[in-house]
Formats: sequence, structure tokens, C-alpha cells
Amino acid sequence: MKLQCIVLVFLILCSGCKEEKKLTKETSQEKPNILFIAVDDLRPEIGAYGSEIAVTPHMDQLASQGILFENAYCQQAICSPSRASLMTGARPETINVFENYNYFRDENPDIITLPQHFKNNGYETVYAGKIYHGKFTDSALSWSRQPAVDKVKFKRPKLVGGYALKKNQEIYRKNQAEIRAKYTSNSHYALGRGPAYESADVPDHAYTDGYHTELAIATLKDMVEKNDRPFFLGLGFRLPHLDWLAPKKYWDLYDREQIPMAEHNKAPVDGAAMGLHASFELRVRHGIPKSGPIEGELARTLKHAYLASVSYVDAQIGKMISALEESGVRDNTIIILWSDHGWHLGDMGVWGKATNYEIATRVPMMIWTPNMPNESRGKKSDALVELIDMYPTLTELAGLELPNHLEGQSFVPLLTNPKRKWKKAAFSQFPSPAIREWAANPLTPEMRETYFGPLIEEVEGRIIKQQGEKWNRDLFENDLMGYSMRTEQYRFVAWKDRKNAQSKPVYVELYDHETDPDETKNIASEHIELVEQLTIQLSKGWRGNLAANP
Repeated sequence: MKLQCIVLVFLILCSGCKEEKKLTKETSQEKPNILFIAVDDLRPEIGAYGSEIAVTPHMDQLASQGILFENAYCQQAICSPSRASLMTGARPETINVFENYNYFRDENPDIITLPQHFKNNGYETVYAGKIYHGKFTDSALSWSRQPAVDKVKFKRPKLVGGYALKKNQEIYRKNQAEIRAKYTSNSHYALGRGPAYESADVPDHAYTDGYHTELAIATLKDMVEKNDRPFFLGLGFRLPHLDWLAPKKYWDLYDREQIPMAEHNKAPVDGAAMGLHASFELRVRHGIPKSGPIEGELARTLKHAYLASVSYVDAQIGKMISALEESGVRDNTIIILWSDHGWHLGDMGVWGKATNYEIATRVPMMIWTPNMPNESRGKKSDALVELIDMYPTLTELAGLELPNHLEGQSFVPLLTNPKRKWKKAAFSQFPSPAIREWAANPLTPEMRETYFGPLIEEVEGRIIKQQGEKWNRDLFENDLMGYSMRTEQYRFVAWKDRKNAQSKPVYVELYDHETDPDETKNIASEHIELVEQLTIQLSKGWRGNLAANP
């Protein structure tokens, strides 16, 4: 294993010694292409962000050539709301999407999405993998063509439940059969899952993310051959979302005994009782305890699985960028890489996303542009940026007009001066994680009658004890929203009735990142005046940033 790591480091260093390849393919197009790389559930657990364990040479190399944003934040730490927000350029509160089951078109039929805007301005727009969430692909409006399935040299993998190993496929089939016999609603089929992880000795394309990379590469070559329109190509990776299913060779990159575990695995002192959940999404997996802490060797295996998944995705990103270079179009292609939200790996005692804290809301984001000043390349920006800022940024870089509905701010000025003054705050939100399902929807009776019932009763007891006379089941289950604001120094969370914007928060949280970067203690009660100031700033929201920015 040590020899593998030495060889890997040597190859990375050698590649870094070479001057960036000069590409000479002639093209008549003036607009830049866009390579839009989405990674699901990836927290900043990569080498470029300081991880001492993650093996991620290709993302690290991209960061060394472009700009990496140290303080990038999602607008809601769950798949569909986050992706709907960034793809429409409007915040969850505006588009009224807070749950995975809500389709943004149902609430906003005429809103112009990011790829749709590029399509409307002459771009070929296409994707492979996960860009939007689930079935909400917006196929009719966002995309101009289908990916080149007929030109992929590998067949789409025939997986059962995503698993390559027969034993895991059988576990999945059995659990699915039991849950489908019990419930008629497909919204509960996720209760019958297979194992949370798999290490199979198979080639990369045997799993979905590897296949989708091959599909994106084939589609890229198909578009370049025609060479008549600029392209917006989305490549979305499902991993490291559960389940963590990665080829064995990526597991072998790690010595499991050297994998560091979460340093702070307890809830914040005086934190909101409704702010953390019972790791619902992980507990539905086969072999995961249905109650109690997830720790010891199981916890180590789970983090190993997460890291293996990250390295697998990193290798696919390397293949995609190499294909871009080989096709001769990298010198006219903007590459942007992002994750839809972070993920707790035992941090605060939680496994999953779906909180308002730093671990869930902070994401990796980096960009490379052909015309970026050399002095900016390889730099890190500490500026507060948000996923919603990608829409106006890419639009400006492409020389297109900005739609009027956008609620993000282009960070193009940061590409020439990564250290310049920027936003005063980034904003996220999440409705009562403790008493909602992992898709962020209110708890169903079916959920309460499963093994989750006792867990839910336990957390409700903590909420009632903390909130006293403020407890109201209808409010806390349906309308209580945690509005989170990250400033340069603080994270501030106000828990409010979202249907009554003028109401006072039922609870507030304040964490000082200068003294407590892991958010281990809520100090709101010790800083009344500061809380009042931050409450006013939060009430101004993202619009309050605009007046302050140069």
C-alpha cells in the first residue's frame, strides 16, 4: 500500500512539472464551452482542502491550476432543494422547494434554468449522470440533445440496487420485497435497502459513475467532431452519496487503521434539539444499527467506504479532463466543479447531511478558466461564496445577459483578485431535521411505526424539554425552519416559523469560528447584543450583501 502511494505521489509531481499543455485545435466558435462537474454529498474531504488522508490527485491538480474556494456554501443541505436552487439561480425560499419530493417546475413553470439559458443562447446542452435530483431532470427545457449512448464502448451496467456483487443484490431484493409487501406507497420503498457499502473487484465502468464518465466522454467527442456550437456539458457523479459502492482498487488506496475518525462526535452544547437527526438515511441500510451510536470498527469501515468512493470519483474526473485535453478544446472550456452539500461522518454524532451546521453546508467548489490571470492560478480564495453564485458567474464568463430572477452574485471579480473584499454572509436553511424524514419531508405514520418510532420519540422528548411552552407539534413538524447565516467569524442559526416572517425565533444558535471552528458550543446566551445584530443582518438576507459589496 505504501509503494502504491509513493508511485501515485511521483506521478502527480511529474505531471505538475510539465507546463500546461498548449492545445491548438482550430475552432470558429467565440463562446467558451462549459464543463459542469457535480459531485453528490462531497464534503471538502480532498487533498486540496487539507485532508491528510484523501487520495484525490485529479481534483487537487484542477485546484492547483485554477481557483479553489475555501468558504463555499450550499443553500440547503439536501439533494433536490440544493440542486433546484443552484440550477434556477433562486433560493429555496423563493422557489418554494424544501424537500426531495418537490419538483421546482411545479412551483415555477416558467423559470429559466442555467443550462436552459445557455441553450437559449445557442449552446448545445447535455448531461450524463446526476445533475438535477432523481426524476426531476427537466429534460424538455434544460437540454438540447441526448448523450451519445450509441458511441460508448461499454454497455450500461445491469445492477440490482446499484450492487455489483450477487450476495448484496440478493439482500437488496429480499429487503425490497418485504417493504413492498407492507407498503403500497413507493415513497417508503427506501426503507428496504441493501448494504451501505461494497468493494467489488470490477472495472470502473461496472458501476454507474464510471459508465456515466464514459458516456460523457463519448458525448464530448461527438460534439467536438461536429464543431458547430459551443457546449454546456454536465457530468454528475452519484458518489459519495450512499450507498458507497466502489471498485476494490480504490479501497486499497487506504490503510484503514490510519483513517482518522470524527474528533467531536457529540451534539453541540446548548445546540438546538431540533437541529440534528438520528442518521435516518444511513440506518435504513442493511447491517446498520437501528438505534444507538454508530461507532467502532463499523464507523471506521463506513469512513473507509466514503473515502474509497471519493477516490473513485476523482479518477473519473481525471479521465474526463484528459478527454477534454485530447479533444483539443480545453483551451476554450471553463471547468467548474462543485458538490451539492457536505456530509457528517460521525461529526456531532450524526451520519448524513440535512443540518444547518458547517459540516453539512460547506462544500468544495473550484473553477478553471482559459483566461484566468496566471497570478490567480493555484490560489485559494477565503471569500464567502454560494452555489447559487455559479449561474451568474458562468453566464458572465460566457458573455451572456443575466436573467432578472437571479439571486446569486457573480464571483468573476474574484478570478482576478481572489483576496478582494466580498460578501458579508452566506445563507443556508433546513426545516427541523430531527423530526423530518431524510428527504426533508414531514414524518409519515409509516415512518413512526418502524424502528424509527422510538428514535423519534426520544428526540421529541429532548425538544420538548428544551423548548418548554414553545413546543407546538404542528409548528415544529411542518413550519419550523432553521435559517443559517455564515459570516467571516460566526455561524448564526435562527429557528423561526417560516409562515410568519416577522415572528421572533423560538431558538437561536451562535458559534464563533475563531475559537470554535467545529461548532461544539452554542454561545448565543452569552452574547445578547451580538445576537441582536446578527438577527438584523439575517433579516436582510442575501440582499443585504449587495449594498455592502464593491
